[in-house]
Amino acid sequence: MDQTTTLNKKYISTLSDKDDIGNLLIRSRKLKDRLFKIAAMFFSFITIAMVFLIIGSLLAKGLKQINWAFFTQVAPDTFSAMMAKSSGQVIPGGIVNGILGSIYLVALASAMAVPFGILIGVYIYENSKKRYAAIIRDIADILQGVPSIVIGIIAYIWIVVPLTKGYSVFAGSVALAIMMLPLIVRSTEESLKMVPETLKEAAIALGTPYYKVILRVLIPSSFSGLMGGILLAISRVLGETAPLMLTTLGNPQVNWHIEKPVSAVPLLIWQFYNDPNMVDLIWSSAVFLMGFVLILNLASRWICAKKKI
Repeated sequence: MDQTTTLNKKYISTLSDKDDIGNLLIRSRKLKDRLFKIAAMFFSFITIAMVFLIIGSLLAKGLKQINWAFFTQVAPDTFSAMMAKSSGQVIPGGIVNGILGSIYLVALASAMAVPFGILIGVYIYENSKKRYAAIIRDIADILQGVPSIVIGIIAYIWIVVPLTKGYSVFAGSVALAIMMLPLIVRSTEESLKMVPETLKEAAIALGTPYYKVILRVLIPSSFSGLMGGILLAISRVLGETAPLMLTTLGNPQVNWHIEKPVSAVPLLIWQFYNDPNMVDLIWSSAVFLMGFVLILNLASRWICAKKKI
């Protein structure tokens, strides 16, 4: 009887020790979870705070230069800016040549890159297991990581020197189109992968021609992803300066001739940076770029909601 009692006590003691160890492990895990959560919240707060600090600095320094003339007049010369700054007035003029130039360049680049990017993305999606499609996918990934200055040099060698014989809108749009192409290709492929295979099979079963299956089923069904990829590509090239310095150079006036130089907002920011009298215009131009990208994203959401995708 005493031996049985001793064994029971040992068993109960063993269970008690196991419970204590289990409780310690649970408390340790909860502590680690709490510490990880605090660390994640802390670093998230730092990231968000930096974003708000950047936006706040841009608005505080840039809004004072934004007026009607900012959107309707070309960039001022150094003397006008120096006189305005010395008298404490707002710098006269604006960046309309850069705004229209950026829109012109991006529109031409989109006209080149979007159709080709979607077609290439559709081809990779439809032939994903073929070796040629894999090679194209790898080339697109490599091209996406090429520095913009290298693409500017390539456009200079391919377009500026042999074709246009000088800086031009066409050369700049080709450089931007090359930068946009891989983003559109990859976003098209990934968007098409999200479309249920049954939709394609149903369309083919009804006798729909293959090209109509692509145009009427696959592309409309993945419209939201395609639009997101296109806007992401546009947002990337909107702020590029290096390729434009080698292809379009800049223009103090508004230009619509495709074979002549044109200005852009990033080019104007670089020019303002090199002139101490026009530093205030840097912040205003940056605010415009930030607002323009925001408008593009809001337009994308409105279009997607309209299409009910």
